[in-house]
Formats: sequence, structure tokens, C-alpha cells
Amino acid sequence: MSTQCETTAKRAAGAPMNLFERWLTLWVALCIIAGIGLGQIFPAPFQWLGQLEIAQVNLPVGVLIWVMIIPMLMKIDFGALHQVRSHWKGIGVTLFVNWAVKPFSMALLAWLFIRVLFADWLPAEQIDSYIAGLILLAAAPCTAMVFVWSRLTGGDPYFTLSQVALNDAIMIVAFAPIVGLLLGLSSIIVPWNTLLISVLLYIIIPVIIAQLWRRYLLTDEQARFDATLDLLGHASMIALLMTLVLLFAFQGAVILKHPLIILLLAVPILIQVFFNSALAYWLNRQIGEKHSIACPSALIGASNFFELAVAAAISLFGFESGAALATVVGVLIEVPVMLLVVRVVNRTKNWYEIER
Repeated sequence: MSTQCETTAKRAAGAPMNLFERWLTLWVALCIIAGIGLGQIFPAPFQWLGQLEIAQVNLPVGVLIWVMIIPMLMKIDFGALHQVRSHWKGIGVTLFVNWAVKPFSMALLAWLFIRVLFADWLPAEQIDSYIAGLILLAAAPCTAMVFVWSRLTGGDPYFTLSQVALNDAIMIVAFAPIVGLLLGLSSIIVPWNTLLISVLLYIIIPVIIAQLWRRYLLTDEQARFDATLDLLGHASMIALLMTLVLLFAFQGAVILKHPLIILLLAVPILIQVFFNSALAYWLNRQIGEKHSIACPSALIGASNFFELAVAAAISLFGFESGAALATVVGVLIEVPVMLLVVRVVNRTKNWYEIER
């Protein structure tokens, strides 16, 4: 393994959960309150911000999303891809759950709960949009946060690094086709031009910028890279919170009219998280992988790259869409749900390792 890959893996393994990550649910809840309140009191400024678009891309959100995403992508070391062969069975489980199960199971759950079971409690004109948002959320596997979850379970840092790098590489080419396919199967009109622009703006270009910036910083010294990444992490936090305030300023009227909407949208997300994490955990046990491999494999199959999902939802369907709201519900429940999954895999280590 190269020195750069080894350093990245060690840093990921030892990185503590910072204040923002630990209390993410609280910050999102506060943004909901602030956004709804500000949107009702000062609607004109938010409407003006919502109209700042070029080619269906909202400029303020575009800038904020880049500030959110690029620091996350700078943590990815594509040089770790050669490590895939060291744990090819665990990687195979990860890829199977992330790309062959997760988006399709979410599409099924979204149809069942949003279009059938919960339809009477949701605004009819937004049903398709909610389903689209849930699909977008499931089609974007987690990146940076999975390092935190893996560390909390004693996961193998090299395996975690390699599976995240491989997932990001696949996402560049697979995100748009999978989203387009599932939206089409759900009878939702696919704005292909906007979808491809979103992939270009929020995946391809940020990946290129992040990796060039990463390489430039690492030509100097590791300390400089770490300091820059820490600084960008704070900027990323502020950008996420500002995006959420903007989004809920537009969603306020709908939420006040349908106060159970967030809870209803959370149900299919929760089921999908528990199903996919349990499936990956069980499959790794069946093929004989170590617990330290099964844990990050299960965790990356359960969590999401919600920054990308939020950006794509806003670009495709707008601030006021149900799709944008659905992706943010994923942000709201990310930390408590993933901490629960971490607790489960830690408590079941003896079961996992016995009689394999």
C-alpha cells in the first residue's frame, strides 16, 4: 500500500466524530424551525433567491452544494482502489447491496408507503416528487461519514477506504442511469438534460476539483492537508445548514398544513436502512468475511451521500418540491439511525464470529 493510502486510512480510522456530526439531527431540526419561520415572515427574499437560476441550476444552491461536497470528496483516496482485491468478497457484498438492492428496494418501499399506504395523509400533487426524492437518496451511497461509522465499530480502515473509493468511482457512471430507470419505472417524467447536468455539476466536476486539490496539498506535507481539510469541514457544515434553511423556507407552508409529513417520509427510509444493513451484515457472515469487514460493508449500505441527493433533488424538481423535502428527511435521521446500526453490529459480534 502506498504511503498516501496508509496515511489516509489511519487518519480515517482515528478521526473522532466532531460536534456537527454528533448533533447533526439537532442542527437539522433547528434549521427546520428557522427555515419555516423565516420563510413565513420574509417570503420575498427567499422567492428572489429561488429565482436565481441558469439552465435550471439555482446559483446560490450550486455554490453551497460545492462547498458541502468538495471537502467530502477530498477525503477519498482513489489510490486505494488496488486494495479491492484484498477483500474482494466483502467488496462484492458492498457493491451488490449498494447498486443492485438498495435503490430498487427503496423504489419499492416508496411506492408501497407513499403512493399506497400514506397517500391520504400527503398532498396528492407531491406524491410523485416524494418518491423521486427517496430514489435519489438511495442511489447515492455514503462517502465521508462512513469513515466515522466504521471507526465506531472497529472496522478495517483499509477496506473502508477502498470500498468508498470504488463506490464513488461507480457513482460517476451509475447514478444517472439508475435514477433515470427507477423514475421511469415509477411513471415519473425524467428531465434527462437536468439530470445529466446535475451529475456533471455535483459529481464529475467536484470529484476532479477535489482530487486535484488533494494531490496539490499532499505534495507539500500531510499537516497542511489535514489543516485545510479541517477548515473546509467547518465551511461544509455552514453550507449544509444554510441550504437546509433555504429549503425549509420554501417548504414551510406544506409542512404546516401537513405536520406529519416528515414522520411519514421517514418510515420507508428507516425500513430501507435496517433492511440493507442487515442484508450486507448477514451476507458477509455467510461468505466468511471478518467482523471488521462486515461492519463497514453493512454501514455503507445503510447510509447515504445526502449532500448529493439534496443537490440533485433541488436541481431536478426545485426548492418547493417534495423530492427536496424527502432527501432532507434522510439528513434528519442519519445520525441517530446509524448510531443504532453501529450499536447492533457491535453487540452482535459474538454471534457473528461463532461457528462460522
